[in-house]
Amino acid sequence: MLTSSLEADWWRQAVVYQIYPRSFADANGDGIGDLKGITSRVDYLSELGVDAVWLSPFYPSALKDGGYDVADYRNVDPRIGTLDDFDEMMAALNKAGIKVIVDIVPNHTSNDHEWFKEALAAGKGSAARERYIFMDGKGPNKDQPPTDWESVFGGPAWSPSGQNDGQWYYHWFDSSQPDFNWNNEDVKADFLKTFRFWGDRGVSGFRIDVAHGCAKDMSGELPSYKELAEMTAKKLSNGNADLIHPIYDRDEVQDIYKTWRKIFNEYSPPLIAVAECWVAADRKHLYASPDTLGQAFSFDILLDQFDAAAYRKTIDFQLEGLKESGSSSTWVLSNHDVIRHATRYSLDMPVAESSDLQAHIPIYNMHLASGFTQPKTDPARGLRCARAATMMILGLPGSTYLYQGEELGLPEVANIPAAERQDPNFFRTEGRIIGRDGCRVPLPWNEKGIHHGFGEGKEPHLPMPEWWGKHAVDTALDRPDSTLNLYRRAMALRKDLQCGEALEWLDSPAEVLHYRRPNGWEVVLNAGESDYIIPEGRTVVLSSGVAVTDRVPPETTVWLTPSPSV
Repeated sequence: MLTSSLEADWWRQAVVYQIYPRSFADANGDGIGDLKGITSRVDYLSELGVDAVWLSPFYPSALKDGGYDVADYRNVDPRIGTLDDFDEMMAALNKAGIKVIVDIVPNHTSNDHEWFKEALAAGKGSAARERYIFMDGKGPNKDQPPTDWESVFGGPAWSPSGQNDGQWYYHWFDSSQPDFNWNNEDVKADFLKTFRFWGDRGVSGFRIDVAHGCAKDMSGELPSYKELAEMTAKKLSNGNADLIHPIYDRDEVQDIYKTWRKIFNEYSPPLIAVAECWVAADRKHLYASPDTLGQAFSFDILLDQFDAAAYRKTIDFQLEGLKESGSSSTWVLSNHDVIRHATRYSLDMPVAESSDLQAHIPIYNMHLASGFTQPKTDPARGLRCARAATMMILGLPGSTYLYQGEELGLPEVANIPAAERQDPNFFRTEGRIIGRDGCRVPLPWNEKGIHHGFGEGKEPHLPMPEWWGKHAVDTALDRPDSTLNLYRRAMALRKDLQCGEALEWLDSPAEVLHYRRPNGWEVVLNAGESDYIIPEGRTVVLSSGVAVTDRVPPETTVWLTPSPSV
């Protein structure tokens, strides 16, 4: 069957809504969100106006890292549902015209994966161990790790096999997440099988976790952790594209993705893939190439303060970098790994400059600093800026990725008791880093219902604060000025205004960002302290704040269209 270019390119300017399944909706009352819960909320997603949903991992998992410790890539965690539930959910979403993207975690498995259990039992030198990264320890008894490397989550990056054979396994993240050896043919073949499994079930594409990390070279003399960190910092800075790093953003990772692309192109329309890759801008085009994954996340804009000049620099930088790949951009302000932007914009604390990506670990954990539980915040300002920033990115050419709950204006939940935290960041740093649980608290659907409508049985897997209900869907729908109603109006209007992928900057003060799309649609963000007077000949069709006609107040974004001829 022939596929039209319109069908094949649906993703280029789509709005994709990320669902963290365990925290979205709990249909069976066990305290954990599930696939039936998602199915029950399809009407909500349709009325919101999203083009696709991205499901964070729903696979069998011990939940040592929120589901990113996968025990079986071709099944559903029994606590979340069954494959039949998945098919039912797919049918409901497809009927609503909503596509589905699923998360794939190729860098590592859970230590509960059958292959890793087999590797431990099979012993040193076995074919089963070749699927992972095992090395002999140092010292006369081989009881010291092969290197002094630290994991992204804190603590050592090597753990002993536990088999008294002097071997250690590498884990970039938690010890429950052993890294694959992507030089192994079994690993390569099994992922092709996984992609076909989900492709045949009707998914439209994949989000690729840690896409920069699959290819590794552990041969020869390995650097110290200090040297490795210095190499990583250089690797993340533009102008170091030729730097060879043992585990980070290696060229041969693209050979893996070229093989995947052949599988993706077997489907009509071709399956899409978007890379989670923390890489320098002059390397991103490799992941976004039509021969590899096709699209790559741009996290740069979520590293910016609420600042017009910083936004413009980031937008220019991103759009310029896309010319080499021919892909479309991705705009992200919140996800399951970062502090919600309604809180981030309220914090009196520095955020990394988007033009200086520094090192992977500080970026990944930029919001996890100790002391966040008692920050200086201005919640009202945070929400104003969040609404304005969201309207700004929704007007940009490219696709926008939204994170569940941001449409409700949800803030970060900072004060989760230590006994109820789940993120390995917290445990592996002995509480110095509080982790990502605060952005993963279940959604409030009802102000006064049991567990605010998330589920009617057991307590939710993460505690919902007492004040959570004031952000609930039912109350938001009743308020015309709510953030939810703003999102719904913005996405409906965006479908009418969406046009080609060009952008033209218009003259404005330094504290104001003003751009025009090809059909005359204009977007103005005012990050200054005084009103910005709208040039004549424009009509305000949407405002992130109070209704306006001739000016843009501070911390506000408006959309403009040409005024009808008089």
